[in-house]
Amino acid sequence: MTTGPDPKTPHPMPGHPRVGFLKAFVDRPNILVGDYTYYDDPRGPEAFVERCVLHHYDFIGDRLVIGKFCAIATGATFVMNGANHATTGFSTYPFNIFANGWEKGFDWATVQAGFKGDTVVGNDVWIGHEATIMPGVVIGDGAIVAAKSVVTSDVPPYAIVGGNPARLIRRRFPDDVIAELLAIRWWDWDAEKITRNLGAIRGSDLEALRRAA
Repeated sequence: MTTGPDPKTPHPMPGHPRVGFLKAFVDRPNILVGDYTYYDDPRGPEAFVERCVLHHYDFIGDRLVIGKFCAIATGATFVMNGANHATTGFSTYPFNIFANGWEKGFDWATVQAGFKGDTVVGNDVWIGHEATIMPGVVIGDGAIVAAKSVVTSDVPPYAIVGGNPARLIRRRFPDDVIAELLAIRWWDWDAEKITRNLGAIRGSDLEALRRAA
């Protein structure tokens, strides 16, 4: 019985160490990654967290949640809430972090006011080369983020977005088809069922997916 690769395999493509299933490399409690999601980098995927997840500090409490079957290209970055500066006063300069008296009178709430919450990437999302995902963004299932885009707001399911800031280019499918795909949720099927239905998943045979669901 063929059921595809083991999602815990660090390097699922023999001879291609640049590609790795992230579940094998991410061990932080504030980062959740689904099965089969991979990162592709000529330097290797081992340092994904250090290179790609920026300003992510445990004491802030925000999470990066990435779904199943996502493809993340080289240089994609997730800017987390720890990058925030206070914007309630005349200056955004972080005087307090340099101490020596500059920490006096600092109100942590002025920074917290700009926090955006968790960053969430859905399932079957393709994030292009050097795209930047800003804090608190939610990217819907099946979406595509174009290379070098800066995503500052939520992305609908099965949308293609691009630019700085990223804007909707088009929907991948009609609304009724998107609704059905979101209801079917093929990415939650077991590996054997996915394998049996790869033709429909890779193609556009919605009727076959309906029968299989």
